Amino acid sequence: MEPRPKKLLDHLRAVIRLKHYAYRTEETYVQWVRRYILFHEKRHLHEMGRLEG
Repeated sequence: MEPRPKKLLDHLRAVIRLKHYAYRTEETYVQWVRRYILFHEKRHLHEMGRLEG
């Protein structure tokens, strides 16, 4: 069985931690991305048009 790929927000957290950003910055970025995802009704970036993405 292959391991599942990391979810987007988990990947975002890993990259932010790799860059040694502050914890509060990490939380802020994750919240912004979460709001962006919910605003676009959880559609994948590849499903959206150029103006939406």
